[in-house]
Amino acid sequence: MFKKVLVANRGEVAVRIIRTLKEMGIKAVAIYSTADKNSLHVQIADEAICVGGPKPADSYINMKNVISAAVLTGSEAIHPGYGFLSENALFAEMVGDVGIKWIGPRPETIDLMGNKEHARNEMRQADVPVIPGSLGYIHNVGEAREVANEIGYPVLLKAAAGGGGKGMRFIYADDELQENFTNAQAEAKLNYGDEHMYIEKVMLNCRHIEMQVIRDQQGNVVCFPERNCSLQRRNQKVMEESPAASMTTDMREDMIDVVTKAVNAIDYENTGTIEFLQDQSGQFYFMEMNTRIQVEHPVTEMVTGLDLVRLQVQVAAGETLPLKQEDVKIQGHAVEMRLTAEKPEANFAPSAGKVDFVFLPTGGPGVRIDSALYNGDMIQPFYDSMIAKLIAHDETREEAIAKLARMIDETSIVGVSTSKNFQEALLKDEGVLTDQFTTKYLEEHFLPEWEASLATDE
Repeated sequence: MFKKVLVANRGEVAVRIIRTLKEMGIKAVAIYSTADKNSLHVQIADEAICVGGPKPADSYINMKNVISAAVLTGSEAIHPGYGFLSENALFAEMVGDVGIKWIGPRPETIDLMGNKEHARNEMRQADVPVIPGSLGYIHNVGEAREVANEIGYPVLLKAAAGGGGKGMRFIYADDELQENFTNAQAEAKLNYGDEHMYIEKVMLNCRHIEMQVIRDQQGNVVCFPERNCSLQRRNQKVMEESPAASMTTDMREDMIDVVTKAVNAIDYENTGTIEFLQDQSGQFYFMEMNTRIQVEHPVTEMVTGLDLVRLQVQVAAGETLPLKQEDVKIQGHAVEMRLTAEKPEANFAPSAGKVDFVFLPTGGPGVRIDSALYNGDMIQPFYDSMIAKLIAHDETREEAIAKLARMIDETSIVGVSTSKNFQEALLKDEGVLTDQFTTKYLEEHFLPEWEASLATDE
């Protein structure tokens, strides 16, 4: 087992990883930017080293600086968390080149699954159901129009190297194609340095269902209960839960079979998440694979009683998974919401500044808070706006949501604006409470009504 691991991240995910490393008796090394020198992950780590200025390009995604920090501190492995360099194949390769273990899949796997069109082709070869779409890259509007006419509108134009909604456009008719293609391709090149595009059929009235999986170096595979991540804004998840209320036992077993087949086909190592769209008939189609730990992994941990980061570290160290598929049991229901430093009533504008006071409800059974926030902390303008994850677990979905609503009600943060009011309203919405929502529900139904109510209140 490793004696020292560097955590190549910041904020709540760095804190969460460091805590598991300490419980395993492994020394944790934190990295930080000059803006983060007083952050919680720096304070609780065994060692901390500055890797550059406030901007991510100067610090958290400065590959040479991060690797130098690992070498200088004698770290034997690097855990990337999520975001930043977590799905950067070049970085993972550089880590291995200097004799440090990457806690994640091999670089070539990250590269394969990071390119959405290559991933789709690989899944087709493994007999995994894939959303209908282009069979290769789309280079220009003419090719895009040909595919769109073949599969039918609406279509989704996506950056092959993308993620998180960049370089993505929904196109409902031919006359929308020219402008959207030009803009999406330019956005893809700006954000990813890659202008390759592909098209897939828009699946209407679908749910976003994903399944996390882990595979060790010996080829043993364990799949975890699925998560419903259908409540989204601008292709970003807002609420996640496990298990998905719409899934039957047969559907779940089918998904486990498909996911197992997929990771075996690409000789996957460590943990990842395969994301599907599920149509109204219950059929699911491969969308993409994230080759890292997910933001929403706590709901999986809550319903299984497992520590996924611990499993990641064990697998990276060459150990055999300490459990089999039949050992994974679903215990109750878990729901997670992301508390952000934003102004939802002002089109979710970011809010930075000093946190004068913070209270997060950490007491009671089935309650979990993942956060790096503390009184006097500074919310920096350079990074993602998420400041805490509130996770509730109970025997039923209804009880878990009620608990989460209570937790959000108790939450108090003074000094910056947060998404609290938006989340409180969301957990009172009838469609959310009755599980009657798809991937477009938030933007097409909830948000217009909520924004109208704000205007009425004024």
